[in-house]
Amino acid sequence: MAKSLATILIQGESGTGKELIARLIHDLSPRSQNPMTIVNCAALSEHLLESELFGHEKGAFTGASALRRGRFEEADGGTLFLDEIGELDNSVQVKLLRFLQEKEYQRVGGNRTFHSDVRVISATNRDLEEEIKKGRFREDLFYRLNVVSINIPPLRDRREDLPPLMTHFLRQFSSENGLNIKGFSSKARDLLMKYDYPGNVRELENILERAVVIARGDHVETSDLPFSDRMADETEKRPWKRGTLKESIDLLEREMVQQAMMEAENHQTRAAGILGISERMLRYKLKKYGLK
Repeated sequence: MAKSLATILIQGESGTGKELIARLIHDLSPRSQNPMTIVNCAALSEHLLESELFGHEKGAFTGASALRRGRFEEADGGTLFLDEIGELDNSVQVKLLRFLQEKEYQRVGGNRTFHSDVRVISATNRDLEEEIKKGRFREDLFYRLNVVSINIPPLRDRREDLPPLMTHFLRQFSSENGLNIKGFSSKARDLLMKYDYPGNVRELENILERAVVIARGDHVETSDLPFSDRMADETEKRPWKRGTLKESIDLLEREMVQQAMMEAENHQTRAAGILGISERMLRYKLKKYGLK
């Protein structure tokens, strides 16, 4: 995928790490030595966004006192990441479609045609197929953008990713702040594992940055977690409060396996020792619960 020149559409809730995925694809591509340019399509008005993407000629509109190169020109040979692509106005959609079809564009207020060798990666938290039905997004543009599709599930649906993310952010913010935070207390870890993260990876990152900075000891405690009372309330809603006994036992076992793997830093022999089971049984349970 990374070595291809095909357009990529990344879909997922806000905070799921769409820009991070785009950056990884760029870094692994043959274009990695050239720039990756980022444009948030929701941050600019229609007029400003068109100028931002395609540039403008001097005198093209009031305030255009000098020629300006657009992002397509600046990203030549590299990657252009269009975040919040679902927010594009129809007129900008038309110009973007032309570029994707012909690899050419014109600056605002100009007649000269420019060519640019740019790979386009776009992202959205909207359901673009639903937006097409409502007449808000062009179907032909959708298919041009969606040659390769990546759907990122919300963090609450991929809890197996929590342990490595928690370890990563703990080490990152400890290093950045010159601290030596070694880990999490068992209660803090339980709370973090059970919380649903409506803000996804971005919320987890913010929670742990704050926790590391204000931690008074060498471990993050529940008192270091923002809104810990609300987070605790959320955990009371976990599904083991409902359903059959077997369902509750399975959910609890899954949590225990996750916690053991995090404590063992994903080392299966150590995790099996923590749980008091064989490595073979641990591998079975990892497969059973879809954990890595």
